[in-house]
Amino acid sequence: MPTRTERRTDRDKPPPTPSTGPAAPAFGDGAAAAASPAPPKLRRRNGLIALGIALVALGGAGAAWLTTTVGQTSTVVAVRADVERGEVIEADDLTVARINSDPALQTVPEDQLDTLIGQRAAVDLAAGSLLTPASTTTEVIPAPGQSLVGVTLTPAQLPAEPLLAGDPVRVIATPRDQDPVTEPTSYGATVVGVQNLPDTGQVVIDVTVPAAEAGELAAQVATGRVALVLDSGAR
Repeated sequence: MPTRTERRTDRDKPPPTPSTGPAAPAFGDGAAAAASPAPPKLRRRNGLIALGIALVALGGAGAAWLTTTVGQTSTVVAVRADVERGEVIEADDLTVARINSDPALQTVPEDQLDTLIGQRAAVDLAAGSLLTPASTTTEVIPAPGQSLVGVTLTPAQLPAEPLLAGDPVRVIATPRDQDPVTEPTSYGATVVGVQNLPDTGQVVIDVTVPAAEAGELAAQVATGRVALVLDSGAR
C-alpha cells in the first residue's frame, strides 16, 4: 500500500527547467529576415584587368617610340624649285626639311646650305626632292682647254626635243644655196645652258667646244647658217 509520500500528482511535479538555447524569433522578425536579399557577391573580371594593363603598357611603349623618333630627326637641304642640270643654284631654289635620320640616306646638312648657292646642278633637281652631295658641282665652266660659245638659233634650226645642260650636240655648218654639195663641217659641243628669247622667238644655246675650234664656230654662227643636232647621250 503506497504511502502518502508516493502519491503525487502532476500538480506536485516541479516546473521544467528553462532551455538555455536561443529564443525563437517573434512573429514578423523571421519573415522580414527571410525577405531581405543577401548582398551580391563581387566578381573579379580578370579579362578586363588584363586588358587595362595591356593598354597602359602599349601607351607607354608608344610614348617611348615617339620620343625616340622625334629625337632622331635631322634638318637637311631640299629643293624648293626645279633646277635643270648645269644651271646655277640660287638661294630661292633651296629650302630645308626635317626628316628621320637614316644612315642609308645621303643628304646635305642644313648648315651647308649657304655653300651650295652659286654652284651648278650636276643633275636635274626636282622641287620637293632632297639634295645629295652629288647633286651639285663646283666645276668651273668652261673647263681648262675649253671655250664657251653662244649659238643663236630659230626653232627650225634645232630639234623639238628640249635641250638640257650636259647634252652632247653637234653644230653643223649649213651651205648656201649656190654652194656645191659637200660634207658639212661639224663641231662637237656640250650644252651648258639654254635661254629662250620671247621677243624674237629664238633660242640661245651656250655650248663648250675645244678652244682651238671656238673662233671658227663663232664665225660660222654669225652667218646664221648653222643647225644643231642632238646626239645620243644618257640623261
